[in-house]
Amino acid sequence: MKQGFCRSAVVATGMALCLGGCATVEQPDPLEKLNRKTFAFNETVDQYLIAPPARVYRDVVPSVARQGIDNFFNNLRDVWSAFNLILQGRFADSANDVMRFGTNSVFGIVGFVDWASELGLAPHYEDFGQTLGVWGFDAGAYLVLPVLGPSSARDAVGLPVDLLASPDQIVESVRLRNALTGLRVINTRAGLLDATGLLDDIALDKYSFVRDAYLQRRRSLVEDGKRRDAAAAEEDYVPDEPAAAASAPASSPASAPAPQVRP
Repeated sequence: MKQGFCRSAVVATGMALCLGGCATVEQPDPLEKLNRKTFAFNETVDQYLIAPPARVYRDVVPSVARQGIDNFFNNLRDVWSAFNLILQGRFADSANDVMRFGTNSVFGIVGFVDWASELGLAPHYEDFGQTLGVWGFDAGAYLVLPVLGPSSARDAVGLPVDLLASPDQIVESVRLRNALTGLRVINTRAGLLDATGLLDDIALDKYSFVRDAYLQRRRSLVEDGKRRDAAAAEEDYVPDEPAAAASAPASSPASAPAPQVRP
């Protein structure tokens, strides 16, 4: 199974790299015709295979339990987020996510209770696609992946790495891995039922709305990382005082003594 997954990841990566140069700022979606067909396929899969069990799950499982499951998976995400923050050079933020994981794992019953957020340790949830963006890789063409949904050429390159680092893939037992994956998908979909229902009601073109929202959010996340890098670089910069003093003029009107006015 892992060999098949790796082979698919390589194919997806190669296609994404080939398509990355096709997009422009004015036209981020050069594959719109193909993307719309994939989007329609995903909508059908969701309508008949994912949304129905998610509704039953939401009706049966209490909201407190669903939130606990969200917290559990987010706690595991903090580890991967901390690693990506190191790759981005954001060491303080990485330490924050490490402390989040330690706090919630020890005091939050392996992550089911999010005590870290209550203590002011906000999550970052960085992924490898964001790391590539911080490194300077353009988003490239917008892509809709079968079942997985909205993406981009850059994020499609990072996706196999993110999936290999997910807890679903780390677990050796196939049965447990499949159960974790199914639980994560259904629990996440149950939390989005109201939002997608509202989207169906208000969006004139659901495809365009989802595409624009996805691209805008990913751009915002990457730019936030770049701004944090720049701010950290400015904080670390210490001017060479002797050199600064040598380059300054010997005197200036502001430093010259004021002329005395004689009566």
